Amino acid sequence: MKTKITLLIALFLGLSVGFAQNEQECMTKLSLMTEASKAKNYEAAYPYFMELRKDCPKYNKAIYVYGEKILNHYIKKSTGAEKLGYVNDLILMFDERMANFASISPVGEYQSEQCQLKYDNKEALGLTDQDVFDCFDAAYKADKDSFKSAKSLYVYFKLMVSLYDSGNKTAQDLFDKYDDVAEKIEEETAFNAKKLNELINKEDSGVALTKKDGQWKTYYGAMVDAFDNVQLGVDKELGDRANCENLIPLYQKNYEANKTNAVWLQRAMNKLYEKGCKEDPMFVTIVKQKNTIQPDASTSYYLYVITGEQKYLDQTMDLETDPFKKAKLYYKAASDFKKSGSYGKARQYYQESLNLNPSNKNPHLQIASMYASSANSCGDTNFNKRAVFWLAANEAAKAGGAGSKYVESYNAKAPTKSEIFAEGNAGQSIKIGCWIGRSVTVPNL
Repeated sequence: MKTKITLLIALFLGLSVGFAQNEQECMTKLSLMTEASKAKNYEAAYPYFMELRKDCPKYNKAIYVYGEKILNHYIKKSTGAEKLGYVNDLILMFDERMANFASISPVGEYQSEQCQLKYDNKEALGLTDQDVFDCFDAAYKADKDSFKSAKSLYVYFKLMVSLYDSGNKTAQDLFDKYDDVAEKIEEETAFNAKKLNELINKEDSGVALTKKDGQWKTYYGAMVDAFDNVQLGVDKELGDRANCENLIPLYQKNYEANKTNAVWLQRAMNKLYEKGCKEDPMFVTIVKQKNTIQPDASTSYYLYVITGEQKYLDQTMDLETDPFKKAKLYYKAASDFKKSGSYGKARQYYQESLNLNPSNKNPHLQIASMYASSANSCGDTNFNKRAVFWLAANEAAKAGGAGSKYVESYNAKAPTKSEIFAEGNAGQSIKIGCWIGRSVTVPNL
């Protein structure tokens, strides 16, 4: 009995010593890999990374964080079969990360990274559009919440368009996927805009942003811009495939089967509105049916579009409580007023949109364009007419980088220095009439 106990103790001590030695080795290798990676000496880091994957796969997430940098380095510097080997190894490494650190490696994020890698190397890997689309589709359906890559959302939809054009997807498939992606883009835009607006409001209140706040402000701003650009790209990919001639027969065909499906009705009326089909009876039918089974701010807005009655527009704004969604509704209404030539009302609604979502700079550009297009009608003299372009430039400047090219264009149309000198009104304020009702200061010479 004593012999058995002695053997068990010896075995336990041996295991403990072995475990301690193994942990020490893992720590040492991790330290060496990390230091080399930080110095961008990926050739020195590579062997330690490979050993850590094999011997210490669950030791620290840094194995995979730096491993991605290491393998991407080798992918960029290699070609042919060698490059393909590293691509496949990175795909495998993402699987390893998801298996060993599942709680901090969401499937939607890391599986979509795998899919993006496959798309970027599609020909070399011998994959079809269907293969890569299926990869993205599986990632999206498995964990939509963590599928946050703007680039991958664009590619995901682009592949759907390719499959539709080749006859492998139906029009309904195409429009459904557009709605999926557009809603996800809106969700991510709203999240980043909300965070950005918190920092903008903090700054506007006179509180100085910390260095970290400033970094986050830059990040959230970049993310909002990225998702805005992706939405433009997705809309461009969809193009004329979604037009009234295609949409109306499709919705007529599927209406009876979906008239109690609030999501289908919402998407259908959104698409018909976006594509300029709001005069068609099918749009009216869908809006009224959606309002019957699930009235909300969007159906109130579309009832306003159909009837032109202000009460529905007021009701829309009363019903919507989410600031981001409400800002979009104000923007949509403002754009309709602008198209109809009601510039004063359009400016009012663009301003409301800005108040709710100051991170969206597009209202400034829209207001500036209305000023510019009204120059001939809102000035009393040739000089004062062209002075409206200073007002337009000032408004466009509020859009930041996105407005810089418009600022330059508007200033080029404003009075020159020699004309200001001849007029003798440098530094004076000019009142702009008609719907504009604003003053602009003539630049000092």
